[in-house]
Amino acid sequence: MSQLKIASKWFERKRIDDDITLLWEPHVHAFLRCNIWHVRGRDTDLLIDTGMGVGSLAEAVRDLFEKPVTVILTHTHMDHMGGAYEFDAVCVHKAEAPALAEANNHLSVDIADWDGDAQSWISGMGYDISGGILTAIPHKGFDLAEHRLEPANATKFLQDGDIVDTGDRQFAVLHLPGHSPGSIGLWEAATGTLFSGDAIYDGPLLDEIPGSDIPVYRRTMQRLRELPVSVVHAGHDPSFGRERLKQIVDTYLEKRP
Repeated sequence: MSQLKIASKWFERKRIDDDITLLWEPHVHAFLRCNIWHVRGRDTDLLIDTGMGVGSLAEAVRDLFEKPVTVILTHTHMDHMGGAYEFDAVCVHKAEAPALAEANNHLSVDIADWDGDAQSWISGMGYDISGGILTAIPHKGFDLAEHRLEPANATKFLQDGDIVDTGDRQFAVLHLPGHSPGSIGLWEAATGTLFSGDAIYDGPLLDEIPGSDIPVYRRTMQRLRELPVSVVHAGHDPSFGRERLKQIVDTYLEKRP
């Protein structure tokens, strides 16, 4: 049984503007600390990604929901789909659906299960996890060694060009593979807002993990560079604007010629 402290609350949040709220799990290592985005709409709300599934996301966001909520998963790595099972409406790209249903993108949150080679592999990608994946536990009795992802079923498959409509906001689905086969983003042309998942963020980009594809990732980066974005709300790390997007893309393309 873990000797970690019990967190007083598992999720933190920050209101970005009248419609958008950022949630995150402060007791999760940055390697797996996903940005969870709540977008308020006229007819329906969106919840973009769902974190680790360690603490209850549904309970944490209950006060934000004034109407039905639709979960949009940018992809199904464990740090993005962990809480999806708590929600009724879950949308994902078809290429990610088997991993969602089988919950097979699991890495142990118990550092004792990671051998030296695995830790070195993660370290080589820019993240030192030697101190552990979690710095606290969500409730009494939580056992790091026993925690597993909960499977979930997609209620709708999304593909490139689909429109996600909240009633007063329209987001185009962009298929952005490379990090994972079915990675997607949500693009609102009217405001220049992109929710990019892990296709691009301001941190070490992972393209040598199971399911990633560097040549495909290059094409995704080239596509992203052409978007007239005002702001990118990414899957990890702080949001950023168009100039920073171009810098991240150019650095990646130089690294992966």
